Amino acid sequence: MQVDSVCCGLHEVCEKESLRALEEDIEYYEDEELDRFRGRTAYSEAEVDEFREVLYTMRTDEVTGWLRSLELRRVNLPDELKDEVLLIVGDETQ
Repeated sequence: MQVDSVCCGLHEVCEKESLRALEEDIEYYEDEELDRFRGRTAYSEAEVDEFREVLYTMRTDEVTGWLRSLELRRVNLPDELKDEVLLIVGDETQ
């Protein structure tokens, strides 16, 4: 078996290739500026407001997709917005 330098060679289907494909399928919600928060877990009030502005300018049916986009981009949603997001997503599923 030939092992690609990018892949560890321990899987029949390379997980790194699968992850790369997911990253290529990331949908942005006019929020590219949030990528600068990749890996962060704490935010200032002004930074939370940046996330809030994006959240409240999108349609409610887009919120779930936006959360997935943030996850794929490794951008953590500020804790201060989690309850608000749950209310919006909950209302959307009813």
